[in-house]
Amino acid sequence: MSGLDGPAGKNLAQLLSGLKYLRIWGDEQVPVQGLAYHSGRVASGEVFVALKGCQTDGHLYIDKAIERGAAVVVLEDAVEPTPGVVCVQVPDTRLALAHMAAAFYDHPSCNLTVVGITGTNGKTTTSYLLEAIWQASGAQVGVIGTVNCRFGSQVRSSPVTTPESLDLQDLLAEMRAAAVDCAIMEVSSHALDLKRVQAVRFAAGLFTNLSQDHLDYHGDMESYFAVKSRLFCELLTDCGDGPQLAVINRDDPWGQKLLPQTSPPVLTYGFAAGADIRPEDITLTHQGIQARLHTPYGRLDIVSPLMGRYNLYNILAASGAALGLGISPEHVVTGLANITGVDGRLEPVAAPGQPLVLVDYAHTPDALEKVLAALKALDFDRIITVFGCGGDRDRRKRPLMGQVVARGSDVVIITSDNPRTEEPLAIIEDILAGLREMNCPRLDVSEAREGHRGYLVIADRRQAIRQAIAIGNPGEVILLAGKGHETYQILGTRRIHFDDREEAAAALSARAKNVTDPDKLRQAANRRKGA
Repeated sequence: MSGLDGPAGKNLAQLLSGLKYLRIWGDEQVPVQGLAYHSGRVASGEVFVALKGCQTDGHLYIDKAIERGAAVVVLEDAVEPTPGVVCVQVPDTRLALAHMAAAFYDHPSCNLTVVGITGTNGKTTTSYLLEAIWQASGAQVGVIGTVNCRFGSQVRSSPVTTPESLDLQDLLAEMRAAAVDCAIMEVSSHALDLKRVQAVRFAAGLFTNLSQDHLDYHGDMESYFAVKSRLFCELLTDCGDGPQLAVINRDDPWGQKLLPQTSPPVLTYGFAAGADIRPEDITLTHQGIQARLHTPYGRLDIVSPLMGRYNLYNILAASGAALGLGISPEHVVTGLANITGVDGRLEPVAAPGQPLVLVDYAHTPDALEKVLAALKALDFDRIITVFGCGGDRDRRKRPLMGQVVARGSDVVIITSDNPRTEEPLAIIEDILAGLREMNCPRLDVSEAREGHRGYLVIADRRQAIRQAIAIGNPGEVILLAGKGHETYQILGTRRIHFDDREEAAAALSARAKNVTDPDKLRQAANRRKGA
């Protein structure tokens, strides 16, 4: 990404100040017009930083960057100098890009209250809660996350949860220029491992939980945890002056492991008696959550339209971070009540006299288990779950997810998620291994409609959603899991438009044309429940 909108008057020496490098060929005083890590986006007078990635190596494109006018090349591999081009050899170009980008934009995170949220599940919902709380305090808020990036009147798509370091510093600089007070950022494990947030000054780090995900990248849970812990063990301790805070889920076993490794002041949250932030007098209904929160800042009576016990964890996390950073209890209570919902997180698609459809991003065993447990506690007549697993990702979690939905659902419809370059039926076969272990029987459509427990296989996701809604009845809930807010499906290398919410709305509309007596359907559902 080009940095042409960045501050003027920088030279290479200023960007390298404080960065360890091995060797430099050329003049350190060369003016710098911008930074880029993609050779096709280099403009004249800019620095090209050659990154080594999973798919390709930026060192292969150095000549192209020079042809486009790069004045400086930052690289890891020794090369023959090019006349008129300054070369800087560093041990790690990703670290160099983060360092130089922050310097180029005059360290924007130092002028913002940056809250970093990491963990397997709950990051997005917690970011929405924090946004609502800070807005209730009268502050200007920016959010960087999975659903989108937003501040002021601007909303931008998010190709990844946490942007590359150059894009991130550019975005933070824009937020600073727009008088944003607090930037709330979802921090993915990939971003931590690839040093995208290395030069960000965090006021607080928040740990939600850790469960099996991304093991195709990290290898095992210990490595996954080690990457996540960097936010607390490295970044929160290297941020210079000012308050820093760690907010950690004490109920999570990985959170317990993180606690003794964390040096900044810590607030813990959870349901256990020893947690700093914990709930009392809990009421969970279809309409949301009511609870009294015990905190070091006094008791808070909170109300939220979010559903389920696991969302109460997100509320505890957001409350702890806000209170620990000085937001008043009154504003915390107001913000929690003000939130209307979270994109693709138990997002309802409803129609009168029809089953309730909920769209959720749950795509890990732990997330699915928590969502299904929340729905079971709400006493629906029947739970119908539609889900699949992504292709070219961790295969080990597929049978585990099959086991989870078999335990938590009355009817399971296994379908495609984002199969990518894998054969959809091969992915489904991996999932089926888990259902077979649970002795979950395969059904035909008539058996599913009549109320038998078991599973169907419908590889086409659109048809799977339509079939789920066709067999559902009032008083029942249909969970469309895995894609949540996503508006696409990846088939092979193609990305096509696909939105579970749109598909559900269309299927409900089509079904409504054939429903003439909702009372009879309700009575039939009650008879099945009694049986």
